[in-house]
Amino acid sequence: MDEPRAGAAERLLALIGEHLDTIREELDDAQHALLLAWLKTLAVAPADDDRAVRRALQGVRLALLKLPPAHPVRRELDSLRGAVPLAGPGTVAGAQELMAWFGLPSPARGPAYGPDPERDLLFGQPVLSAAEAWGRCGGAPPPELIRLRGPDDRDRYPEFQFAPAGGTPHGVVLEVNRLLLADIDPWGAAAWWLSGNTWLGGTPAALLGRLPDHRLVGAALELAEGE
Repeated sequence: MDEPRAGAAERLLALIGEHLDTIREELDDAQHALLLAWLKTLAVAPADDDRAVRRALQGVRLALLKLPPAHPVRRELDSLRGAVPLAGPGTVAGAQELMAWFGLPSPARGPAYGPDPERDLLFGQPVLSAAEAWGRCGGAPPPELIRLRGPDDRDRYPEFQFAPAGGTPHGVVLEVNRLLLADIDPWGAAAWWLSGNTWLGGTPAALLGRLPDHRLVGAALELAEGE
């Protein structure tokens, strides 16, 4: 086991709790909302599902890389030499505790949430209604498509998943979404597509059609495997 990473996830979560105020000051609204999205994804991950926990930790790591290099949390990440922090038995519980520190109900207490800034952010993106998605797909949308339940209890599909001018779903989006387990964790998958990615040099959704498909798949595979 890589000794610098052993128990690093719990240390990182504890450090986030110690520096909530400065993290909020250093991240803009979108960056902070995406950090919350990944922390919630971690908080609801089955503790024995190593893949889901590693993927959520990678999302948290990428969100925190927006902090300036001198910030204590960023320095902790840099000490791991760019690796995903190794999870321990208290990782998921630590994320649930952070929900309370951020002033949000813990997912362990039930499905209802109060104000949800990351959902507000994601619903600020262009979306299709369920009927529009059915029309674009020529029938039932494939399960790989990200489907988000809105405050009105209706399903919406982020529009970036579809080719422009009324097109069908991008094949690479379906491939990446399978890697991101979008059918299980649509919010985490949406956060990946809409957050900055240092490996790709931009936001994956904005890079559709601008980067070769294999680059997007490679970035998602790196996240899914926790490399």
